[in-house]
Amino acid sequence: MAEISFDDFLKVDIRAGRVTRAEAFPEARKPAIKLWLDFGPEIGERKSSAQITTHYMPETLIGKTLLAVVNFPPRQIGPFRSEVLVLGLADAAGEIVLISPDDAVPSGARLQ
Repeated sequence: MAEISFDDFLKVDIRAGRVTRAEAFPEARKPAIKLWLDFGPEIGERKSSAQITTHYMPETLIGKTLLAVVNFPPRQIGPFRSEVLVLGLADAAGEIVLISPDDAVPSGARLQ
């Protein structure tokens, strides 16, 4: 495992975003869901594509607060431009479980 400095860690901007919209993404090569997240007035709304269909349906994600890296460059995924990377952990089968705060936090709150 490579070590990084605390200054390197601070370069990764991880924020809380509230899901405002979610749709199936049938055009993706692997099953995915398109997400629109509100990161508050400083960052605004950003989009993401996530391969999370094993544990989530689009309608169950609306209103959920997720953690995402907001300072990666955008990636074009088929016809969809993914602007942030939502964060999750792999379960025992390797399927992604999203990371979400236990209590309410403001949209755009930065990981401390």
